[in-house]
Amino acid sequence: METVTELPTVADARTLLAGRRVVVLTGAGISTDSGIPDYRGPESVPRSPMTYQEFVATPQARQRYWARAHVGWRHMTGAEPNAGHHALVALERSGAVSAVITQNVDGLHEAAGQQELVALHGRIADVVCLACGARTPRAALHERLDVLNPGYGEGAYAIAPDGDAVLEETADFRVAPCLECGGLLKPDVVFFGENVPKPRVEHCRGLVDAADALLVVGSSLHVMSGLRFVRQAAKAGTPVVIVNRGTTRGDELAALKLDAGCTEVLEALVA
Repeated sequence: METVTELPTVADARTLLAGRRVVVLTGAGISTDSGIPDYRGPESVPRSPMTYQEFVATPQARQRYWARAHVGWRHMTGAEPNAGHHALVALERSGAVSAVITQNVDGLHEAAGQQELVALHGRIADVVCLACGARTPRAALHERLDVLNPGYGEGAYAIAPDGDAVLEETADFRVAPCLECGGLLKPDVVFFGENVPKPRVEHCRGLVDAADALLVVGSSLHVMSGLRFVRQAAKAGTPVVIVNRGTTRGDELAALKLDAGCTEVLEALVA
């Protein structure tokens, strides 16, 4: 008779995590219930995000980026934390979660009230000048771009991951320079092709070292910035629990893998 292997359940995850200091690593999957699409979910449309090298290479690339980001910003500012974000806050307040490391730049963990949080890839709500380093709020830049491009992008557009609108023609968009020095402005996030600042990585490594378990929620672990912490935990013998729809690059390192939605699992862990 063929042996039937039972799949892991939320109850199994709760048992494994019980009484442990848990650090959580989140990815785009936790924000899909807030209406923000992800890059690599089972239903995601394949897209090629702009790299840092492309962004700095030509004015046309920056024009294309900022036009799409400007229109998409209206959608991003309308997104609100979902039940999964709030469940993580509840787990933190109960003492079950000691810290959250997020690969997301949408600011929804902050909006939900997460206290011990590291935004690994930065925050899309901030803008930095590549010349003088001045940092300004994205909302202020949005107002400047509205003045430079009155009525631009009005209407309904598909939204890509990280909040960019899907626009084909952007040649008439006017880009705003830094008010301090006239330099190039970039959202204060880590683009593909950039490295996460070393002090931020080391801080996260310290959090993982101090943890008794690592819970990965909504990340395919496709990029090394997140996968490195799974490898670190597994090497140290710290159990890793992964919650994600579809396979991830860390599945073979996990003590337990749930192929399930982030919100439903996190709410069940709180219950």
